Amino acid sequence: MMYDKIRQDAHNAMLQLLDTASLQSNDLLVVGCSSSEIGGQKIGSGSSLELAEAVFSGLYPILKERGIFLAAQCCEHLNRALILEKEAAAYYNYPLVNVVPQPKAGGSFATTAYHTFSTPVAVEKIQAQAGMDIGDTLIGMHLAPVAVPVRLDVKTIGEARVVCARVRPKFIGGERAMYDSTLL
Repeated sequence: MMYDKIRQDAHNAMLQLLDTASLQSNDLLVVGCSSSEIGGQKIGSGSSLELAEAVFSGLYPILKERGIFLAAQCCEHLNRALILEKEAAAYYNYPLVNVVPQPKAGGSFATTAYHTFSTPVAVEKIQAQAGMDIGDTLIGMHLAPVAVPVRLDVKTIGEARVVCARVRPKFIGGERAMYDSTLL
């Protein structure tokens, strides 16, 4: 079934990203997900809770098991606000905003997160340590500097392109500086 393949591809993509990103407990990982693009339609034109739920169920259990906070990016109609657990917003001291995502105003993935998280809240911006963009949703604004592309074997989920990134600390000090290779 199509949903099983989408769930499995999302699961495999997340495992590959986590293998590269070296995230720790309480780190943030942002996911932007266009269910329209997954279904082969133009972004924002064919929102599908079923497709979003398939992706979510492939990603979220892995993150939860590892203690990594998931931030689900809403669509442009909510200015790409993010849905996360209240615990994550408190941990990072992010101010809350008041919105409840819907499939056509926030997107199906953010709506799924909102209805799955135990205490969902919305925030306007974050600085995540890694991210997964499924369907060209433009998550870059929610990554901490400096973002580094992560190439995966999984190139698409459904019909949507998958682009991932992790972050690293900024290099400072110029040509004579030495750097800690474990932070690259």
